[in-house]
Amino acid sequence: MPYDAFLLVSFGGPEGRDDVIPFLENVTRGRNVPRDRLEQVAEHYYRFGGVSPINQQCRDLLAAVEKDFAGCGIDLPVYWGNRNWDPYLTDAVAAMAADGRQRAVAFVTSAYSSFSGCRQYLDDIERARAQAGPAAPRIDKLRPYFNHPGFIEPFADAVRAAAQSLSVINEGLDLVFTAHSIPEAMAAASGPAGGAYPRQLAEASRLVAERAEARSWRLAHQSRSGAPTVPWLGPDVGECLAELARSGSHGVVLVPVGFTSDHMEIVFDLDVEAAQAAERLGLPLARAMTPGTDPRFVAMITELLRERQDGRPRGPSASSGQPSGRAAAVAAGPVPPGQPPARGRPGERRHSVSEPQGRLKGAPEASGTAQ
Repeated sequence: MPYDAFLLVSFGGPEGRDDVIPFLENVTRGRNVPRDRLEQVAEHYYRFGGVSPINQQCRDLLAAVEKDFAGCGIDLPVYWGNRNWDPYLTDAVAAMAADGRQRAVAFVTSAYSSFSGCRQYLDDIERARAQAGPAAPRIDKLRPYFNHPGFIEPFADAVRAAAQSLSVINEGLDLVFTAHSIPEAMAAASGPAGGAYPRQLAEASRLVAERAEARSWRLAHQSRSGAPTVPWLGPDVGECLAELARSGSHGVVLVPVGFTSDHMEIVFDLDVEAAQAAERLGLPLARAMTPGTDPRFVAMITELLRERQDGRPRGPSASSGQPSGRAAAVAAGPVPPGQPPARGRPGERRHSVSEPQGRLKGAPEASGTAQ
C-alpha cells in the first residue's frame, strides 16, 4: 500500500511564559524532578519571552517540505505532532485516523540512533496509534540520516560562514562539534549492535570537518543533567573551550552537529552559556548555524521518503560524504516564508501552507541526541 500521509514528529516547546512550567512538567513527568529545578530551567525560557524556537522551526520545515513535495509531484497531506507540547502527536495521529489515512511515513527531527532520538519516538508513535484506536494508520519512521549529504553539506557551509565571521580566520581556527550528552550506559546500548550514538556523532563530525577543510576538530557534549554519580558522555563543551584557551587557540567555531535546528539547548546553552565562557577565557567564538530549512536538508527528506517507498537506498552511500542527485545540486539559501497556516483538523497541514521549530537539559528538544 502506498503512503497517503506525511508526519513530522518533534519534541515540542513552549510558545509563551504561561506555557513554560506546564511544558517542563510534561518533559519530566515520572522523573520526580523537584519543582525548584523546573523553575531554574524555566528561567532559560523566560530569558527569551518563554518561547522556544522549536515550534516555529517545525512550522518552517513543514512549509518547506510541502513546497518540495509539490515541486517533485508528491501529493501527500502533511501532519505535525510533538512529544511534549501542542500540537501533540496523539492529536495528529487522531486527525489522520479521522481523515481516513491508512499508511503514513514519519520524519523525526533527530538524525541519530539513541533511546531519546529514535526508540522513544517509535514508542510515542505506537502509543498515539493505540490511543487513536483501530482506525489509526500504520506509521513508518524514516531512517537515521546523520551521514546524508543533505545533513552534512549545510553544516559544512555553516562552518565556513562562522569562520569568516571571526577576524582570526587566517591564523587558523579550532572546530568543536557539540551534541547532547547522555548517560554512558545509554550510549553503549544505542543501536542494534550498541554504541551507535557516539559512533554516528563521530562520523558526522568527521564528514563535516572534511568537507569544510578544517585543520583540526574535536567532539564535545553539552546539556548534561541528572545525578552527578552517573557517568555521562564528555567532555563538556565548557571544559573543551577552557582546554583550547590554555593551549593557545586563536578561535573556535562551535558546530551543533547533534541537532537539526535551533532550540533552547542551542540559543541558551551555546549562544549564552558557552559564549559567556569563551568571553571570560578571551577566546574568539562563533557558532555555526543548524540545517533548519536549508533546501538540501529539505530535499533530503523527500529523498528519504522515496527511498522508503522504493524499498532501496537512493543517492550516495552516505558514509562517503559525497553529494549526488538533488542534495548536491540545490544551492544553499533560506526558504522564503509562505502563507499563514490553513485552519483544519488538529495536526494537519495542507499544501501551500507555512510558518517560521524546542527542551530541558537532559530532556532533548528537536534534534540530535535529543529525540
